[in-house]
Amino acid sequence: MQKTTRILIVDDDEDDFFITSDYIKEIEEGKFLIQWAQQYNAALQLMREHAFDIYFVDFRLGAKTGIDLLKEAIASKCEEPIILLTGKGNREVDRLAMKIGAFDYLVKSELNTEKLERTIRYALERSSYINAIRRNERKFRNIFEQSMDAVFIADMHLNFREMNPAAGDLLEAGDPSELLGKKLPDLLADSQEAYRILTSLQSGQDINDRELEVLTSGGNRKSCILSASVESDLEGQHYIQGILHDITNLKKTEWLTLQAEKLAATGRLVRTLAHEVRNPLNNITLSAEQLQLEYTDESNQLYLDVIRRNSLRISRIITELLNSSRQTEFELHVAAIQELLDLVLTEAADTMSLQQVKLDTQIPEGELMVLMDKEKLRIAFMNIIVNAIEAMQPGGGELIIRLSEKNGFAVTEINDNGTGIPAENMGRLFEPYYTSKRNGMGLGLASTLNIVQSHKGFIDVHSTEGRGTSFIVNLPLFQNNTDH
Repeated sequence: MQKTTRILIVDDDEDDFFITSDYIKEIEEGKFLIQWAQQYNAALQLMREHAFDIYFVDFRLGAKTGIDLLKEAIASKCEEPIILLTGKGNREVDRLAMKIGAFDYLVKSELNTEKLERTIRYALERSSYINAIRRNERKFRNIFEQSMDAVFIADMHLNFREMNPAAGDLLEAGDPSELLGKKLPDLLADSQEAYRILTSLQSGQDINDRELEVLTSGGNRKSCILSASVESDLEGQHYIQGILHDITNLKKTEWLTLQAEKLAATGRLVRTLAHEVRNPLNNITLSAEQLQLEYTDESNQLYLDVIRRNSLRISRIITELLNSSRQTEFELHVAAIQELLDLVLTEAADTMSLQQVKLDTQIPEGELMVLMDKEKLRIAFMNIIVNAIEAMQPGGGELIIRLSEKNGFAVTEINDNGTGIPAENMGRLFEPYYTSKRNGMGLGLASTLNIVQSHKGFIDVHSTEGRGTSFIVNLPLFQNNTDH
C-alpha cells in the first residue's frame, strides 16, 4: 500500500496556497495529504511536533519571514525537509536558506507539477538518508557518551579535541572540556614512553593494548591500557582516536594477591625450617648444658658458654620468625585515625628531634572513624615513619603527614624527601626478609602490609630515587549501619 506523504504549506496568501497545492495534487505517482498553515506560530508548533513529512514555507509571513521560521524550526529539532518559496529569485536569500538548513529554494513563478514532483522526491530521499545518518550518529554518540572507558579524539600531535565524560572521571578533571587542547603525552608518567607512542601514531602504526601510567589532574597515578589508531575524516584530514581503559584497581588487586601469596608461602617455609632446625638445636643446647656440669675448667667453660649463648640466640630468632608469619589475633575497636596518628607522632618525636627532621602535618579536625586494633596499627605506622626518618639526611629531612577522606577510606599520606627507592626494588618492597639495611631482617614492611590488609585496607607507594618516597595508607571508614 502506497504511503501518504503529509505536506504542510505555510503561506499567508490563500491564493498561493491553492496554486501550490493544485500542482502537488496533479502529481500522478504519489499520495498526498496537504494542509495549510496561515499563521507563523501555528506552523512552528506543527513543525516542533513533527506533524508532517515535508514543509513548503513562503519567504514573506507578515512581520516575520520564512528564514525566521526556518531558524526556529531547526533550533527546535525539526528534522523533516523544509523548502523555501519566494515570489522572485534572490541569490542571497537562496544562499542563506541553504546555509541554515533548507532542503531547497523555489521561485513561485517557476513552479509546475514536474518541478514540485522532483523537489518532493529528492527532498524525501535526502531526508531519509540524513535521518539514517543521524540515527547512526545518535547511536554511536550514546556509545561514546555512556562508555565506561575514556574515549577521546585528538589531532596528530595528540592534542585532545573531544572526549567523553568517562575521560574526565579517569583524569579527575570533572568537566572533560577542561582537558581540551591538552596533550596526552603531557599526562603520561614516562616521558620516553609518551614519545614512543606519539612517534608510532604519526608514522601510521596503531597502538594496541599498551600499558602505561597516567598522571591525573588530582596528582594521582593510574594504570591504564591505551589503544589508539589514525583515522581520516571526509575531507581527508587525519586524526587520532583512542581508548584508555583504567586497570588501576585490577593491578592493585593483583599486587595485593601476590603479596598475600608471598606471605603465605614464606610462612609455610619458616614453619618448616623452624621445625627442622629447632629439634637438633634443642639437642645442642641440652648437650652444652650437660657438658658445663661435667667440665669445670675455665677453658672448656668458655667454649661451652659460646655454644649455649648462640644456641639461645638462634632459638630467639626462630621464635621471632614464627611470630612474624603467624596470624595474630586482633582486638578491634572504633577509634579516630587522628588519635592513632597523634600517638605515633608523639612516640616518634624523639627520633625526629635527634635527626633534626622537620614535621609538617595536614590533619583535618573532623574525626575519621576506623575499626582498628590501635596497637597493631601503631606498629604499622611506626615502621613506615621510622623508615622515612632513616632515609633522610640529618638536618635536612622533611616529613609531611596528610590525612584526608576519599571514596570511603581514611587516606594517610606519609611523604619524605629522602633517598627514594630504586625502581628495580619497588616490586620487592613488602617482600618478607628483603631489606636494604645492613642490620635489618626485612620484616618491618612485610608486617606493616599484613596489618593493614588485616584491617581490609591497602597501601600505595610512589618513589623517585633521590627525591623521596610517599607511602599512602588506605583504611576503610567505619560505617555504622545500626538501626535506631
